[in-house]
Amino acid sequence: MSLTSRVAIATFFIFFLFTSLPLTAQDSLQVAPPRVYTAMAVGNSTPPVIDGLLTDDAWKNAEWAGDFIEWLPDENTPPDEQSKFRILYDQKNLYVAIRCFETDTEKIDARLSRRDGFVGDRVGVVIDSYNDKRTAFTFVVNAAGVKGDEFISDNGNNSDDSWNPIWYTDTNIDEEGWTAEMRIPLSQIKFGKADEQVWGLQVARMIFRENQWSVWDRIPREAPGWVSEFGELRGLKNIEPQKQLEIQPFMVTQWDTYPEETGNPFRDGSDVLLNGGLDAKIGITNDLTLDLTVNPDFGQVDADPGAIALDGFQIFFQERRPFFVENKNIFDFEFANGNDNLFYSRRIGRNPAGFPDIASDEFVDVPNNSTILGAAKFSGKTKNGWSIGVLESVTGKMNAEIDSNGDRREEIVEPLTNYAVIRAQKDFNERNTFIGGMFTSTNRKIEGDLDFLHTSAYTGGIDFRHMWKNRNYFIDGNIIASHVSGSEESILRTQESLTHLFQRTDAGHVEVDPTRTSLTGTAGRISHGKDGGGNWRYEGGFIWRSPELELNDIGFLRQTDEIIQYVDVNYLWLKPTSLYRSFRIGAEQFSSYDFEGNYNRIQYELEAEMSYQNRWFTEVGFGHKPRIFSNTVLRGGPRWRWSDENFAYLFFGSDRSKKFFFTLGYVRSQARQDNFTFQRYVVRLGFQPFDAFNLSINASYRPNVNKTQYVTETAFGADPRYIMADIDQKTISTAVRFNYSINPNLSVQFYGEPFISRGIYSNFNYVNNSIAEDLNERTTLLESNQIAFADGTYSVDEDIDGNIDYTIDDPDFSFVQFRSNLVARWEYIPGSEIFLVWSRGVTGFGDPLDTLGRSLDEQILGEEADDTFLIKVTYRFVR
Repeated sequence: MSLTSRVAIATFFIFFLFTSLPLTAQDSLQVAPPRVYTAMAVGNSTPPVIDGLLTDDAWKNAEWAGDFIEWLPDENTPPDEQSKFRILYDQKNLYVAIRCFETDTEKIDARLSRRDGFVGDRVGVVIDSYNDKRTAFTFVVNAAGVKGDEFISDNGNNSDDSWNPIWYTDTNIDEEGWTAEMRIPLSQIKFGKADEQVWGLQVARMIFRENQWSVWDRIPREAPGWVSEFGELRGLKNIEPQKQLEIQPFMVTQWDTYPEETGNPFRDGSDVLLNGGLDAKIGITNDLTLDLTVNPDFGQVDADPGAIALDGFQIFFQERRPFFVENKNIFDFEFANGNDNLFYSRRIGRNPAGFPDIASDEFVDVPNNSTILGAAKFSGKTKNGWSIGVLESVTGKMNAEIDSNGDRREEIVEPLTNYAVIRAQKDFNERNTFIGGMFTSTNRKIEGDLDFLHTSAYTGGIDFRHMWKNRNYFIDGNIIASHVSGSEESILRTQESLTHLFQRTDAGHVEVDPTRTSLTGTAGRISHGKDGGGNWRYEGGFIWRSPELELNDIGFLRQTDEIIQYVDVNYLWLKPTSLYRSFRIGAEQFSSYDFEGNYNRIQYELEAEMSYQNRWFTEVGFGHKPRIFSNTVLRGGPRWRWSDENFAYLFFGSDRSKKFFFTLGYVRSQARQDNFTFQRYVVRLGFQPFDAFNLSINASYRPNVNKTQYVTETAFGADPRYIMADIDQKTISTAVRFNYSINPNLSVQFYGEPFISRGIYSNFNYVNNSIAEDLNERTTLLESNQIAFADGTYSVDEDIDGNIDYTIDDPDFSFVQFRSNLVARWEYIPGSEIFLVWSRGVTGFGDPLDTLGRSLDEQILGEEADDTFLIKVTYRFVR
């Protein structure tokens, strides 16, 4: 191990020991006892009518609670406007009345949006019915009557707005301000049996024009989270937990149109489809719910954004399908950094992995996605601290249909596959400690020419977190293991994949074994830090991924063979001044190694962010990478060294509560000797000319110049040749969204994004000494008398003897894509919806020599698109 690596590790251990000293220190945060609200029963009164007026006699049974305190930005001071609330209950429902006082009612911001828009003046009731200080159910309504709801976890650090319970609310604006009224069925809240329930409670109000939050029970700014700081809701006596039962069948009619291809029987210009399915929620107990979906349809879901990866790694896309998004926090197991996770739900229903071999006069129809025959999800949290999640899904055997002069045959492209996930966590030690585990499995019935797929894949992991000193300090970690098995072909393919690269020519600790039929690997993380108390925040830890780790059957894994050490320290100015509302400055350092002991990377970064009193903001950062080695750049070749790199970024933006707001950003990264220069220009605009309509534009332009962009591997005699080149890449994308809300339950949304990326290669060179510090020693340029271009191919006569030594296909590219969704959504009764959808898409490859503007005109605006029109109707039966 090098001296530098020893110093880095020693530095971390000194940091770890030093920052652990507060274990015996006095607490800097004095904890006040929680406020208590006692709810009253409706009794013999008629339950309130939910109309927002608060005039029902039943409200006289409950006491008002007020004296709200400001939380953000100026914590523990009187808010600009006061609020108060009442709570009633019966055996089926919780009733909440909220009065928001407003001196000037003309200033009330009553913006319309779709559900979960979270805009405008709003109030929220947040209920920790498990009283576990970590999770909560949030019910929000704005002054226009638009609902928002979230499931909160990790003490407020994670929120899931895909949770859409059935509840009822209305609002009213009067001369005193505005009021909100809610009826929350107890079936939508999870709790255990008790003679008297004791729940965590918070009521919060946002004055949007001031970006000011006030709360019923104080949340200190230095607190490590906010669920742990809730007050208490008492008085709920002899209520019975309610089992949830919801059944939601749906029908879909779909019409697809696309450019007709002469002679292709599968592309005749249009298709008509009729589909149906069923979603259901069944309360096994009040705590645990079974979610079912049969033949699900996700036609109303937005398309993925455009992306292209020159480094060859897979691209991570966010999950957008409602069944998998809801309660996703329960199945989350991020074991390292980045997006690496034991469970990546996009694997279920993925694009088929196979593609048939066809003759030049044959046509083929390959399914876009694997059909999800059915899926079930069993999840929830019990009163005694168990969080449980079980997911099971089956995707069908998928066949491609091949037409050969009118004769039809089928060829399998994706096997019948079963996916399973089990997740459990247990809280104890007064909810200050949890330990959990996760297990996943993927099992395929391999048929046809699909031996390149794993037959089975299993992963398992254990994680823990312990907090002390009012949850200000923590230590957490995890360890996972994976085992994949299959044919020799499938395991060889895994060994040689970009994630593993066992064939690396200079690696002594890994090697390709073509006879293997399984791989077993491990990974994990250990970290310690400070989340709250005072102004300092810090975290440091280690991460490792062994070379044989493999998760990509049901998880997400970018790279293996890595050990990382990291430290992150931040100082927070929590009290506003005349200049700023909040201010943070931080420093980060990390270094990485491989399992052979190679010291590959070290990076330092300084960053700061400030929110001003006028609600504008600035984010700025600077970084230096004095050492950058990569095991993957040459894709099976030796380690590659990048020149030292410096980077910086600056973002600033205006007040998002205004009718028009913007964010401007610039990122620049440059390496020594002009090895590469990466830039990104960002423009984000928001415009809301009136309450019912909002428009947003998110545009970016990314010029990328690199003197050593990997092109291909070839051979010069018996020697391998790793071909690199200068690349001039330009990428532009512009995502446009608008929302027009006719009322809180009827809205029209549009999403559209053109994406264009063009790359031109020149000055081809080959690797000479891949780890040389000097760029000129690292590669050797192919001179004009060594390389010639004709008919889309570069011919190389490296030794200038008049004979072609090898050829290189022209790598220039121009990728053009446009995707859009126009969705009209009507929630005609709570939980039941009608969707009218128009989706449009164009994907193609243009002339790399064209400008980006010409590519936009010819390849997007001038091309005939694929269009989908569908009507989806759902009806939710609720008991």
